[in-house]
Amino acid sequence: MTIFALSSGKGKAGVGVIRVSGEATKNAISILTKSEKCPKPRVASLKWFYDPLSGGRLDHGLVIFFPGPNSFTGEDVAEFHIHGGYAVVSGFLEALSKIENLRLAEAGEFTRRAFDNGKMDLTEAEGLADLINSETEGQRRQALRQMDGNLKELYEGWRHDLISAMAYLEADIDFADEEIPDDVTERIIPIVHDLYQDIQEHLDDGHRGERLRHGLQVVILGAPNAGKSTLLNYLSRRDVAIVSDIAGTTRDSLEVHLDISGFPVSIIDTAGIRESEDAIESEGIRRALSKAEQSDLRIIILDGANSSYLDHGMADHMGQNTMVMISKKDLGVIIDTEKLPRNIIGTWHVSVKNGDGISDFMASFEKEVGARMQLTDTPSLTRTRHRLHLQNALDHMGRFLAADHFELELLSEDLRMAAREIGKITGYVDVEDILEKIFTEFCIGK
Repeated sequence: MTIFALSSGKGKAGVGVIRVSGEATKNAISILTKSEKCPKPRVASLKWFYDPLSGGRLDHGLVIFFPGPNSFTGEDVAEFHIHGGYAVVSGFLEALSKIENLRLAEAGEFTRRAFDNGKMDLTEAEGLADLINSETEGQRRQALRQMDGNLKELYEGWRHDLISAMAYLEADIDFADEEIPDDVTERIIPIVHDLYQDIQEHLDDGHRGERLRHGLQVVILGAPNAGKSTLLNYLSRRDVAIVSDIAGTTRDSLEVHLDISGFPVSIIDTAGIRESEDAIESEGIRRALSKAEQSDLRIIILDGANSSYLDHGMADHMGQNTMVMISKKDLGVIIDTEKLPRNIIGTWHVSVKNGDGISDFMASFEKEVGARMQLTDTPSLTRTRHRLHLQNALDHMGRFLAADHFELELLSEDLRMAAREIGKITGYVDVEDILEKIFTEFCIGK
């Protein structure tokens, strides 16, 4: 069945792009243009488009034909570039629905067909989805790298090495009378060990790729009236939170999504930490502490004019992912920073009111954000499913390396399962790869 759908955004626009993919693509072009001659491949042709039943004009625009397999989906594909008004787009889609063997595409079906036809693997498809949904420069760059196949090349390289190692074992099992090298197991142990280390290092990335996809979570924590809401408003460049001298004004968490130096960051303002008999405020404080525990980075604000800054166990929430801001610098700071934990990122004396010291804090804040999400030379895994399959692969490889026996069938099965887990990430799981390795590398049956 041939599918069609609006590929550009919904709503009014100068141009709307409608895509068609499948065996009936040429026929659809012919019917809509009232021409038996198909346009030259990959050349934009200016045409009038007509309703298949009434013959009335639909619009005047461009049609581009991409013959398979050299197209996005691997099938015959057409793009109709029409005027982007609601009535024009709606009328064009209705006209396509009148053509035999055409139907409206399901969500993600174009990309699914591209995968089924070998135009991309699962990681590239996921990268395309991330690119479409990217909101910051960092997300865009990561998505492009994944869509270009960087992650696929890394994972497929590991799978290829596992299959090569397994091929030696399978050859020794099935073709024992042939010219197979001695001490096969001893030869492949270093290969599997190096792969194990590479995958482990890949997993120990601090969830960099996932953070970049979903956004770094930053929690602002502090006592009432320390300046938490004021800081949130400053970072947001707008009045997001209510600022009041009344303690307990903020009772629930308030979250704002920002672009910090090209990276997605969620800033969460929380209820002031203090002892309270108010049930609602107490619940807000509990939620604040819970979010702080789950955060990637926390900013703890201390009231520089209040010497009781360590009350309510505030120091217990300071650690290696903590930036301490001492506020109200304009009123005179009386806090002894020597009493603060030594493992915090650092301390900054600021006055959000007059801007004193805020630029230094922001420079450090942006640096900390970048350090947790900056792209490295090695592609980062971007999804929990990648992490799960790689961990499963490590478990199988670990059993192989820890085995004190030389039952080749069992050893081979461990490697087979490890390769299969990695293949689940890319979508390439094919036992024929093993046979191909055996017959090409060992000249068996000559």
